[in-house]
Amino acid sequence: MLTDATTLPTLETPRLRLRWMTEADVPALFELFSDREVTRYWSWSAYTEVAQAEKLLRNIHEYFAERSLFQWGIARREDDKVVGTCTLSELSRPHRRAGLGYALNRACWGQGYGREAVGRVVEFGFTVLELHRLEADVDPRNVSSIKVLEGLGFQHEGLQRERYIIDGEVQDGVLYGLLRREWRPGASTR
Repeated sequence: MLTDATTLPTLETPRLRLRWMTEADVPALFELFSDREVTRYWSWSAYTEVAQAEKLLRNIHEYFAERSLFQWGIARREDDKVVGTCTLSELSRPHRRAGLGYALNRACWGQGYGREAVGRVVEFGFTVLELHRLEADVDPRNVSSIKVLEGLGFQHEGLQRERYIIDGEVQDGVLYGLLRREWRPGASTR
């Protein structure tokens, strides 16, 4: 499970490069996570200070060193600008399971980048990491995110009532799961 690697491997798709993030990507992380529309259904409030994005990057690097979180920057191949993130979190070796998360800059919504990036990370999880299960929770109002998951074969598994309280608003979560045996290689390009 990438025991000797000091950084995440770069994952390629036709239009994107999922790559290790550096200090140069802090402005892009801040732009992404300070947008209230992007974080509307996220598990934390929108950033208000660049220091929050700097701390996020430090955490990404620390947790990768522990092998408990793999978080890639989603960069467009044309300019290598980070326009989102895609994450495998809560990696469990004994259970061969991980959580899946992703966020995309609002300027890139509706272009299929989410499905392309998430599909590539799912492939990595099932092939390189040899995971048995991936799971994601999503706000039931986040129709676009649900379409990404269902388009990749994730199954609706249940409602997590009042799972989050963000900026005083109580939000439900819907749990989605995908088993290795259900995964359809190449689903992200369909």
